[in-house]
Amino acid sequence: MRILVAEDDVRLAEVLEQSLSEAGWEVEVAHDGRTAYDRAVPGGLPYDVLLLDWMLPGMDGVTVCRRLREMGMATPVMMLTARSEVRDRIDGLDAGADDYLPKPFDLDELLARLRALHRRSSYEEETVTQVGDLRVDPGSRRVFRGEEEIELSAREFDILQLLVGRAGKVVSRFTILDEVWDGETDLRSNVIDVYLATIRSKIDKPFGTNTITTVRGAGYRVDPVPTEAEAS
Repeated sequence: MRILVAEDDVRLAEVLEQSLSEAGWEVEVAHDGRTAYDRAVPGGLPYDVLLLDWMLPGMDGVTVCRRLREMGMATPVMMLTARSEVRDRIDGLDAGADDYLPKPFDLDELLARLRALHRRSSYEEETVTQVGDLRVDPGSRRVFRGEEEIELSAREFDILQLLVGRAGKVVSRFTILDEVWDGETDLRSNVIDVYLATIRSKIDKPFGTNTITTVRGAGYRVDPVPTEAEAS
């Protein structure tokens, strides 16, 4: 997950960079609005979320957001603001911000809101994902093996969607906890193993398949199934 942090308070920017990096984000920092705008222009560096301070030098955060939206940028935007007037917050949202957080803020709340923005945009953008005859539809939140529908709980679906959506890549336990549980459970807990066992019992065992590989010490991986042309 890649995020651009635009904050002119150097100390706060350092705190945000460290906290977001520790939470698994790839962080880039800009200290003025013009730099933030130039980096986030569509066609440039791809970000999953923008975190913009309202009062940036050179170009304020609201203007940055508005101009990026006018250029067709769809990246979620979180605004940080010391302004308390309702009208100011409305202006930020009308400029295209997806959420705002007044200063001073709780760091854990900020992280949770950023995860929610990223998760929401991912669901909106993702189309049906298929590995072999296993089909995951994020829009309807339905799973099929061939023509047979498989009933999963909400959390089982979220885990499977995450793994299938990153087929071929190892997904760490930390990533699963961060994106599915918002980091609200202990990494040392066996809750992921329990869920994975249940998912396997539903999507694999009845069909004699093996979709999810445990990569010892690293996480879990769904291997893409080669097409007939690739297999030959």
